[in-house]
Amino acid sequence: MKKTLSVLCLAALASASASAQSKKTTSKKHAPDPSAAVTTAPAPPADGFTKSPNGLEYKIIKDLPGTTARFGDFISVHLISKVGDSVLFSTPQMMNGNTADFQLQMPPTRGDVTEGFTFMSAGDSAIFRMSIDSIAKMSGQVLPWMKLGQGQMIMYHVQMVSIKTAEEKQKEAAAAAAAQKATDDKLLQEYFAKNNIKATKTESGLYYTIKKQGKGVAPQKGDTVVANYTGKTMNGETFDSNQDPKFNHVEPFPFPVGAQRVIAGWDEGFLLFKKGSTGTLYIPSTLAYGANSPSPAIPANSILIFDVELVDVKPAKK
Repeated sequence: MKKTLSVLCLAALASASASAQSKKTTSKKHAPDPSAAVTTAPAPPADGFTKSPNGLEYKIIKDLPGTTARFGDFISVHLISKVGDSVLFSTPQMMNGNTADFQLQMPPTRGDVTEGFTFMSAGDSAIFRMSIDSIAKMSGQVLPWMKLGQGQMIMYHVQMVSIKTAEEKQKEAAAAAAAQKATDDKLLQEYFAKNNIKATKTESGLYYTIKKQGKGVAPQKGDTVVANYTGKTMNGETFDSNQDPKFNHVEPFPFPVGAQRVIAGWDEGFLLFKKGSTGTLYIPSTLAYGANSPSPAIPANSILIFDVELVDVKPAKK
């Protein structure tokens, strides 16, 4: 099933797509890759398309100077796949005009269409094509619309918007996180001043208050804690609670603290309480969901406020 999705609609664009590391046969340069699959020059063009040694047929429509993409790079693309006049998959349509952003990895099979990304640099556009017969053979599946033995082709129209190395992506993410952390802290300080709240700040940027410090044991990383909670955004809207029946789960919530099974603000915050404690966690977006919205009730980069109770602590098994 994974192979079918890869060659037919590139559903892996929503997570991590595969890519080959073949070199583009133009003036574009990058350091040689000792593990590159392509070792010979492509076959002469036929009807405008060139066939790579791995069997992928491609046509570069727009060719700008620059370094071609390599596996490990992070790329942003627009992609539309068609069979005849029928559109099978369109990232502009699915993503409201935004690009599909993902990290290139090695392809699952020789001749996979993702090899074509490594022929392109930023600003390029290209068309890749594969025969339906080849796709059916690679995937081991025949979908109802496939017409085997009739020369049916699937066409991939690709626009390469940007290419970033892993190092560039890491630096960009770190800078964005630092800026967001500063923004969140400013908003929290204003919130505390407006509501006359005296909260304690940790090194990570988490704030907390303890309404009642329990007399039980304090949890350690790996222990299972059992909690009651109500989560709100800064505008006071409740997005989840195991205390309110309307959210349909009114039982205490257990989780292994410090095991990254919950947001970072919870992993850190519950270690600050003892069994029987109640209090509030004020979690900046960088310790919550960040730019990823888990639901319409939690906008991107939301600061989250949780009223919590540490009901029980179950030590980890030695």
